[in-house]
Amino acid sequence: MIKDIFTKYISRTSSRSSKLIVNIMASFAIKGWAAVISFIMLPLVLSILGQYVNGVWLEISSVLLWIDLMDIGLGNGVRNFVAKYQALGDTGKTREAMSSAFFMLVVIIVPICAILVFLAMHTDIYKLMSIDASQVKDLNDTVVICLLLVCGSFIMKCTGNFYMGMQQPAVNNLIIVLGQTMALAATYIIYVYGERSMMAIAVVNMGLPLLAWTASFFYTFFVKYKEFRPSLKYVDMQTARSLCSTGIRFFILQICGVVLFASANLIIGKLLSHDDVTLYQIAYRYFSIILVLFTIICMPFWNAVTDAYEKGDIQWIKNASAKMKIMLCGVFLLSVVMVLASDAVYSVWIGHDIVIPVSLSAAMALYVFVLVVSMRYSYFLNGIGELNIQVLFIMVSTALFLPLAWIVCETSHSITCLVLLMAAVNLPGLAANVWKFNKIINEAQKNKAE
Repeated sequence: MIKDIFTKYISRTSSRSSKLIVNIMASFAIKGWAAVISFIMLPLVLSILGQYVNGVWLEISSVLLWIDLMDIGLGNGVRNFVAKYQALGDTGKTREAMSSAFFMLVVIIVPICAILVFLAMHTDIYKLMSIDASQVKDLNDTVVICLLLVCGSFIMKCTGNFYMGMQQPAVNNLIIVLGQTMALAATYIIYVYGERSMMAIAVVNMGLPLLAWTASFFYTFFVKYKEFRPSLKYVDMQTARSLCSTGIRFFILQICGVVLFASANLIIGKLLSHDDVTLYQIAYRYFSIILVLFTIICMPFWNAVTDAYEKGDIQWIKNASAKMKIMLCGVFLLSVVMVLASDAVYSVWIGHDIVIPVSLSAAMALYVFVLVVSMRYSYFLNGIGELNIQVLFIMVSTALFLPLAWIVCETSHSITCLVLLMAAVNLPGLAANVWKFNKIINEAQKNKAE
């Protein structure tokens, strides 16, 4: 009897850990290629559009990311529900969750898309964003096309959340990078043929990822996982409400995250200059390598933690957490090396025409390191479903950031100071994540001992 329990425990733990390792290794290869694409894409688009128009495109792209938030956190709710039901071996509830999620996404995005398209067609976007009409052509039409394409991706990419819930984040990453690869190839064709239109860049960068998501949806639910295929007859409003209840907290985290992170492009473009947006993005793209690498490691832990927590395997979570602490030391050393090498990398990557100050690189390295340390705890808390303390602190940080960003930009006129502010407002949330995680684990161990 005891032997059977022990054997079952070892097999279960090994399966979870093995799946984790396989997904991390696969994701490293996939994300490595994604990083190459990102490095090639930035100077390629910059050479096509020029610094000013490229800055405008980056601002528009950051705004379009906000549409992702309109799922009120359903995507992350789906991944937690799928992971939970798979841990319990409940195929029927898994299909119910997927059907309800896709139904709710369509209900949410169709009216929102119609409203946004209407506003884009009847708003002077040039005036709204202080854009020179002589340098940027067909801005309103470009925004309308982007909205339609992004809204399509909004629905289809729930397929990726399904794979993350199945503890296969590498598959989600593969779908994303396929879309990016096609976009890179199409962008190069645009470059070769001398097209200098922002609309052309927008269509390939938004349309081809949608194509990848659509293809993955049909392959996943009509070929590989037919038993989980979404269907109207499996839509359950109670499940939908439960998804929304969990998702709304993820939604608050997401929308505050956008204000803290993605709004930087708009703030810089509005309070400093559109040219400075390009400087900020170059530095961010460079140091985002650290985020990419650490996300590859962290992402599989999210739903592996859900699986372990549902099965009461607290020791596995503690062991995984200890390994993450060691990895943070490596991240810190990598950050220092990247700052020291930044000038050389920038000169090879984008040439000598655009100069990125070392102070901006150092500030960006600090900001990214703060995000990484916070991420190391938040992904574990997300997997457990403990979101309340994250929601509280990120709301406070967001409320402080906007007025402080205006003051910093108006007084210093410095991107570096703005990036340092972005690092500072994330510190209280980081401390709260550390405290909450340790509290949960200690209480769980105490309860198990009793």
